[in-house]
Amino acid sequence: MTPTLGTLQLEPYSPDLVAPPVAATLASLPDLAATAYVVGIDPALADTATLNETFGIDPDAGANCVIVLGRRGADQRPAACVVLASTRADVNGLVRRTLDVRKCSFAPQDWAVGETAMEHGGITPVGLPVGWPILVDRAVTQQPWVVVGSGLRRSKLVLPGAALADLPAARVLTDLGLPAS
Repeated sequence: MTPTLGTLQLEPYSPDLVAPPVAATLASLPDLAATAYVVGIDPALADTATLNETFGIDPDAGANCVIVLGRRGADQRPAACVVLASTRADVNGLVRRTLDVRKCSFAPQDWAVGETAMEHGGITPVGLPVGWPILVDRAVTQQPWVVVGSGLRRSKLVLPGAALADLPAARVLTDLGLPAS
């Protein structure tokens, strides 16, 4: 049965509505692809707050994926953080400690877009480069369904929250998402 998230008109997953690395990952994970839905949207609505307001989506039904870079000396360690849209990632605390780095910050936009082969505003934990840790807030995995990026600004991917814990390189962390201030 198709989930209901606000007024989004979801359809079963189709590779033509997601970025190539997302389609490749879903092709390699048929069980995940079988539970996935997509929805085409106006790219101007891709930002989380705008999407939620326009389609009446509960912020706890959306999951943001942010790319961070940790540094220890000359060693650079990228990772993805997936938190509920109603929270913000604890980059300078839990993420920094988990990556075992001295400094951690949001990755520059151009770098993140280039490395992921996804569009800004559409980066998703599905289809990230091999070896990148995917840090997922436990609260995300407890949602029946979450809206995430599709790799493109013109669509969104909808997955069971628990499925994000099963992505390659995923690690579920408690309290990764802090209250938004």
